[in-house]
Parts: sequence; C-alpha cells; structure tokens
Amino acid sequence: MSKKIELRSDTFTLPTQEMLDAMIRAELGDDVYGEDPTVKKLEERAAEMFGKEAAIFVPSGTMANLTSLMAHCPRGSKVLVGNESDIYIYEAGGAAVCGGIMYEPIPTQPDGRLVIEDLQKGFPNDLTDPQFALPALICLENPHNRMGGRVLPLSYLAEVQAFAKEKRIPVHMDGARVCNAAVALDIPISEVAQYADSLQFCLSKGLSAPIGSMVVGDREFIQKVYRIRKMLGGGMRQAGIIAAAGFISLNHMVERLAEDHAHAKQLAAGLDSIKGIECDVKSVDTNIVFFRVQDKRFTWQTFVEAVRRQGLYVDELGHGRIRAVTHSGITSQDINQALLIIQNVLNS
Repeated sequence: MSKKIELRSDTFTLPTQEMLDAMIRAELGDDVYGEDPTVKKLEERAAEMFGKEAAIFVPSGTMANLTSLMAHCPRGSKVLVGNESDIYIYEAGGAAVCGGIMYEPIPTQPDGRLVIEDLQKGFPNDLTDPQFALPALICLENPHNRMGGRVLPLSYLAEVQAFAKEKRIPVHMDGARVCNAAVALDIPISEVAQYADSLQFCLSKGLSAPIGSMVVGDREFIQKVYRIRKMLGGGMRQAGIIAAAGFISLNHMVERLAEDHAHAKQLAAGLDSIKGIECDVKSVDTNIVFFRVQDKRFTWQTFVEAVRRQGLYVDELGHGRIRAVTHSGITSQDINQALLIIQNVLNS
C-alpha cells in the first residue's frame, strides 16, 4: 500500500524518538502546585527564548489564547481581532462565553495585517460615553493561517505596538506558528516576540510535540493566566511527561522548520505549473500553501475526495480555497508524489 501523504495540517506531526525517550525519563511532580521540575524547565526555556519574564504550559493553543484574553480584558470590554483570525473563527467564541469579552472583528488584509486606520475605528470618539464597550486588547496572528501562513513584517509589528501604547492597551500575539515566522525572517524568536505584551505558541504543530502550547509574558500577567488556566480545567498534575517532549521541540525542532518552508515552496511551484490549478507562489512565506481548483468539472469537495482516494489528504480552509501544510512527516519525494496525484486527478 502506498504511503498516505498527510497535508491537512502540521498538527498531524508525530513525536520523535528523542521526545518519546525523554517522556519516559522525565522527572515529575505536581504542576498545579508548581512542583513539576520538567514543566518548570520548559517554562524557563520558553521565557528565555522569547525574551519574556515568564511562561506557562497549557494543554492547547485555544486555551492559551483564551487565558490570555481573559487575563488582559475585564468583563464588558472588547478585543480587536482580525475577521479572518483563528481566535475569531475557530475558538468557539470562548472569550465571550467564559470572559464576557466582546469581539470586534477588524478587516484582515491579504498579508495578514490589520491596518492602523481600521484598528482606530474600534475606539469610540468619546471614551467616556457609557454606551460603548471599550477596547482592552489588540490581537495579531503571526504567521497568519487563513491568509496563507503570511509573516507580519517587523516594521508593521512596531507600528501596532506604538499605536497600542498610545491607546494604553496591550498587544497579544497568537503565534501558534511563530517559530516558523522567525525562521522565515532568519532572526531570533525574541525579535518577533518583543512587539507583543503576551504571546502564545504551539508545541504540537511544526515543532512536533504531541501535546501543549505556551503563553509568555511578564510575571504578573503569567500569574493571572495561571489562575485562569486552573479555572478552565487546564491545571495538569504530572505534566512533565508531555512537557519533556516540548523541551526537545524548543531545543531541536525550530531550525528544521526551514525544510518545511522549502517543501511548501516546492509544492506551490509545482501547483502553479498544473493546468486547472491556481496558486500564488509569491505568497508562500512559511509551511502553508493555498490553492484553488479552476477545473470546472470539480468542486473543492469532489477534488478533495478524488485526491484522497489516491492517498493525498488536503482540505478546504475558507472561501473555497484548499490548504496544504508541510511538516516533519513530509519529504521532498512526498511533495513530488502529491503533485503527481493532483495531475492524475485533473487528467482523469
């Protein structure tokens, strides 16, 4: 049987043997008491890499964002968030349900930016007018998933930071794949993180750990997240078993993300050469490739099913576009085979 080529998401990555070995050997304690030494080691490493005072380990990226929003925003306030962002679309309205926080969707540019003029519109002219919910936070997504893994320029991050300081509100970065952004820019992760007051990133996407995300920020903020994590059911006991894999991820899986980026560009270039497929090669910054099927014989649904029958797994992610995500389980040969499958389907 031919190999299954899994391009639906980098969440399908599997832990390396080194991670599995580390999980078996992990020194454990009770993390709700703050006494799991492996979790503490992971949190200290994350804070150091990101240039922040402190970090906290949480079960998922959704909880990382939710705890962050609730730590920043009082009930009855609002968060300015992109209308194409994962926080707004894919996280079940958690800030509204659990935190009493209103989402203000801001138009997202094709490169993932929220322009300052649009952010400004989220502020009432009269901040003393009691009719309005007041903004308490700006959220940026970097890289931007639904905009094709686009990396936000540092100059733009600095612009938003300055705007937020003028408005006296913090910036939270949903950096689920922020390590990809740093690798794409060829700079330390701390140079990206410096423009956000808080940031969450996933260990279980391209970094290939089985479970977990991190929130980084100053100590006072992380202490608030610690309490909210417990309230939401995210306090884990002997969590060092999974934190051990995350520690390996941070130390050994970041630089190799460049391979995933190269494979994404290889895929995009190949797709661009196939008649009946539309793909913008220039928009590929990281490990995410979006394309459209122009062949009128197919809908996106019938195309996805047709390639799946031949062992290629992709999926639609908004506006009829098909997303493919490269990761540590994908080789250059897999990309060539994926392109062959797509060509065969369109030729059938």
